[in-house]
Amino acid sequence: MRVPGEAAPRVVLENCGRLDPSSLDDALALGAYEALRSAATDLTPDEVVERISASGLRGRGGAGFPTGRKWALARRQPAPRYVIANGDEGDPGAFMDRLVLESDPHRVVEGLALAAFAVGAKEGFFYVRAEYPLAVRRIREAIRQAEERGLLGERALGGRRRLRLEVREGAGAFVCGEETALVASLEGRRGMPRLRPPYPAERGFRGRPTVINNVETLACVPWILRHGPEAFAAMGTGSSKGTKVFALAGKVRHGGLIEVPMGATIREIVEELGGGVPGGRRLKAVQLGGPSGGCLPASLGDTPVDYEAL
Repeated sequence: MRVPGEAAPRVVLENCGRLDPSSLDDALALGAYEALRSAATDLTPDEVVERISASGLRGRGGAGFPTGRKWALARRQPAPRYVIANGDEGDPGAFMDRLVLESDPHRVVEGLALAAFAVGAKEGFFYVRAEYPLAVRRIREAIRQAEERGLLGERALGGRRRLRLEVREGAGAFVCGEETALVASLEGRRGMPRLRPPYPAERGFRGRPTVINNVETLACVPWILRHGPEAFAAMGTGSSKGTKVFALAGKVRHGGLIEVPMGATIREIVEELGGGVPGGRRLKAVQLGGPSGGCLPASLGDTPVDYEAL
C-alpha cells in the first residue's frame, strides 16, 4: 500500500515548522511574496485567473467550487470589488485553518493579496474566529510587517498596487462559516445566510462583488504561481487536483495535521499516517466534516477522499 505523503510534495504545509511565524525575513528566505512580485510585474490579472483555473484548484472549505471560475465571475463585475479570507473554522475537531494561520501567516496574506490582484480589489479582510487569538495576532503582525516592507498598503510593490488588508474577529457562530452569513456579520448585522443567487462574487460585502476563499484555498495560490499550474494539476485525481490538509483527531495514535494528494483513501489516512486505532482496537467508522458531515464505516475504508467520491 502506498504512503500518500510520498506521492506529492507539501503545498499548504510546505513551510510549517521551517520558519519563525513572526519573522518576515524567515518567510522571504523561503520564497514568500515571490509569486506576488512576479504577478505584479510579469502577469496581467486575467493571466493570474487563467493559471489558477488551469491548476484545477477548488475551494477547500467544503463546497469545492472552482476557484478560477469564482475569481473570473467577480472580475467581470463592476468595481469596487473586495476579497475575504474565511478563517471561521467551526467544525469540532477541525484545526487546519488555525494552524496554517499560526504557523505560516505570510503565506495566507500573500494568497489573499494575489486574489485581490486577480480580481482588481483594493481592500480585503481576514474574518477569523475570536477563539483563535494566536492566529489573529500573527495575521495582524504579518500584515503590519508586509506594509512596512512595501508589499501591502497605499503604494504597494513600488507604487504599482494599492491594497489594504485588515483582520475582523468573528464571535464564534458556526453559521458564519457560510459565505453570505459571513458577509452579514462583517457588515455588523446578524450572521444569517440569505438565498442565492446573487452570489457574493456578484453582490457581497457592501453590495459589491466579493471573492471569499477559505484559508487553505488561499495558501495553495502562491505555490501554484511559483511552480506552475501543471505541477498542481499533476497531483490528485480526475477533477480533484492538488493536495488536501486533514486534521486527525479522536481515537487515533498520531493526531495532528496531514497533507495528502487528493484521492488518498480513508484507510491510508487513518491506518498509515494516523498509525491506526490505539489499544488493540479495530477501526469501526470515521467521521468526516464534523456535525455537518457523516460517518463512513470501516467497510468503506478504501473510499478515496476527493470531490468525486464524497
